[in-house]
Amino acid sequence: MNNVHKLTEGAVFLAVFAVLLLISLYVPILGTVSIFFLALPFIMFAAKNNRMSAVVFLTGGVLLSLIIGSIMAIPLALTFGLTGTVIGDFIREKKGRASSFIAGTLVFLASLLLQYAAAAALFNVNFIEEGIGLMEESISMSKGMLEGMGQNVDDKVVDQFTAGLQMIETLTPSLFVMTAVISVFLIQLVSFPIAKRFGINVEGWKPFREMSLPKSILWYYLITIVASFIFNPAEGSYWFLALVNIAFILQLFMIIQGLSFIFFFSHLKGFPKAVPIIATVFTFLIPFVLYIVRILGIIDLGFDLRHRLEKK
Repeated sequence: MNNVHKLTEGAVFLAVFAVLLLISLYVPILGTVSIFFLALPFIMFAAKNNRMSAVVFLTGGVLLSLIIGSIMAIPLALTFGLTGTVIGDFIREKKGRASSFIAGTLVFLASLLLQYAAAAALFNVNFIEEGIGLMEESISMSKGMLEGMGQNVDDKVVDQFTAGLQMIETLTPSLFVMTAVISVFLIQLVSFPIAKRFGINVEGWKPFREMSLPKSILWYYLITIVASFIFNPAEGSYWFLALVNIAFILQLFMIIQGLSFIFFFSHLKGFPKAVPIIATVFTFLIPFVLYIVRILGIIDLGFDLRHRLEKK
């Protein structure tokens, strides 16, 4: 009887996955939203069944994606299927939400990197380089059209756009990491409330104001800054790419720490909830505010600012 129930449940979840996959592949606007629900059937099945059954279910989902969307749908099924299976397995093992988030992010990142490497090796396609090339061509065409209409084009603005595109290429590893983190966050955000309604015990996040990164991250950040000044590697070299990407990720951590402190301080002072939210919005809209928040995160992490305020 248990096996019959498992088969029936698996068939229902596969049907749900098939519908979501069809929407993601063939409905332009709605597909950008439904794609983050693709992991939901895998999360729910893996959370309710043992690991072997979850692997069999994942295999069925990949085969189903081949039937529905041809070979091009397999990367989509593998990425979200594997991520959902790992998150569901962590839920079943009661390893905590933070652990499931980290594991899901690593799996999603590994899947992205493997697909990127496979596309470059097998099909000689580099999505990053081709995308940057298209944007450079667009800038050149826009410049030519404006000059053809008698408009003056500021070369400094063009140079800034070109430098920005080069920076995107330099930060490709960091962008992969950020894509994985944001994607898994959105997957959990949309999937966990639904999973809870179906009786799956999902632990909640601690309040953002209580989040504090390990102090060792601050040391890594300082070492990276000092190393970039001492060694000053040539632009485009391996060490240049490594230091720039490490510094970018660590700066992002400092910003998160600073935002967490703002939420903590607002809660401590009894400010309206809108205050830290507005501060977060301005952080990503105004570069000067972003710089202040990053400094605030460094001070909070280095001098234990929260503990000092709580004592007062």
